[in-house]
Amino acid sequence: MREQGTAEQRPRVWLPAQAGPVTPQRHSVRAQVLSALRHALVAGELLAGEVYSAPALAERYGVSATPVREAMQQLAGEGAVEVVPNRGFRVAEHNSRDLAELAEVRAMLEVPAIVRLARALPPERWEELRPLADEGVAAAASGDRVGYAEADHDFHRALLSFTGNRRLTEAACDLLRRTQWLAAGGVRPRTAELLADASEHTALLDALIAQEYAVAERIAREHVSAARHPH
Repeated sequence: MREQGTAEQRPRVWLPAQAGPVTPQRHSVRAQVLSALRHALVAGELLAGEVYSAPALAERYGVSATPVREAMQQLAGEGAVEVVPNRGFRVAEHNSRDLAELAEVRAMLEVPAIVRLARALPPERWEELRPLADEGVAAAASGDRVGYAEADHDFHRALLSFTGNRRLTEAACDLLRRTQWLAAGGVRPRTAELLADASEHTALLDALIAQEYAVAERIAREHVSAARHPH
């Protein structure tokens, strides 16, 4: 099991200031732990193949073990970690075939949805996504791998929400999370690679606004391909 570091080095989960001695609700702590673990996984701070115990992670984040276990169980459902009975959770290891298969399924879901939306939505609706695309570009330009992963997730969720199909949106976003977990264990992407990926959001919006349907479909398909996804 990987050593978790000294007490002085362990980060603490941020908890909101309370008026008086009110204990934060457990679901709030769990959400913050889940966010912290997501960031640690994408940033490569939790290593593929290593086993981490809930008590050790709880000490690292300054919380009890219960919200850590709950957060790790959710991450296990997303494919980020695997439960190791009586020991904790192992960060999942995957290969290039896993990444390629996920990309194929993502393309089956997202590309047809984008093609349908391209002909159904007026250009001004696509402009609503411009701030999210800009956030992704800014994170990528600064080399912020974790920030870009979140911006990428937010962009795709907002785009697919235009379909009005909650199940499709949730399924596609779950696949994107799994893609991020798989890629997190690989070679750390360069800033230029992150920026190229982020720029595809902007290019996609430009094509959709210009009603260049064939171009939009090509960009969407390339964007979800395994070979191009760096995070």
